[in-house]
Amino acid sequence: MTAVTSDAVAHAPPRRGWSVWVGRVISAIPVLALVLSASMKLSQRPEVVAMFTTKLGYPAGALFGLALLELACAAIYVVPRTSVLGAILLTGYLGGAVATHVRVGDVFVVPLVLGILVWVGLYLRETRLRALAPLRT
Repeated sequence: MTAVTSDAVAHAPPRRGWSVWVGRVISAIPVLALVLSASMKLSQRPEVVAMFTTKLGYPAGALFGLALLELACAAIYVVPRTSVLGAILLTGYLGGAVATHVRVGDVFVVPLVLGILVWVGLYLRETRLRALAPLRT
């Protein structure tokens, strides 16, 4: 077993090829889903407001803040320099979504899968993360 030094992680050569592109495509899926979700919240359409207030139990005034939080976390995740921080923030946000759906007895598969895709996409496109957490064969 070899130890990964901080020097090896800092100087890991950028990996080009199929894994980076697959990682980008996988990373785009949760980002697009979050942007769509935020746009629905920002639209303030009556059926969206009704779903969040009656079904999920959030006050109507919280929709704007939740939408901004979604967009901010997604933007931080998209920027390569801050993508790990963005993945951590998105994990927290999507964990809250899972908890909300579990609390009301709703299906929670979508936010769970989006959270998994956040990390799979980041793992494939970020060499520093692969150096820190290598897969064993």
